[in-house]
Amino acid sequence: MPKPVILCVDDEVVILNSLKIQLKKEFGDAYLYEVAENADEALEIIEEIQEEDESDILVIVSDWLMPGIKGDEFLIRVHQKYPKIVKVMLTGQADEVAIERVKKQANLHRCLYKPWDGQELVETIKSGL
Repeated sequence: MPKPVILCVDDEVVILNSLKIQLKKEFGDAYLYEVAENADEALEIIEEIQEEDESDILVIVSDWLMPGIKGDEFLIRVHQKYPKIVKVMLTGQADEVAIERVKKQANLHRCLYKPWDGQELVETIKSGL
């Protein structure tokens, strides 16, 4: 049975590694953990996973300020194609307008701020699932 996927998107590798470690520690082998360093790479990963039709992406945790497509635009695009995916924004500097846009246009589950609290991240993902 294929495992569901949690996708983390951030342009800082150290943050991606940290997220992956925290999630694995909490959820163990219950999920697959995918990471992407920008929105374009994340969209490719989403397409691949959906095409394989073996796994489902349950949650996306995305940074806001990234090169190229910003997190709000990325999450809105994902929502238009895959409205069931739970969307969490993790940011150090998103503006309130961007956060409001994602809440309205992409059903944002929650916005967390860097540096984040590991337990808060885990509770946010659990509540989204």
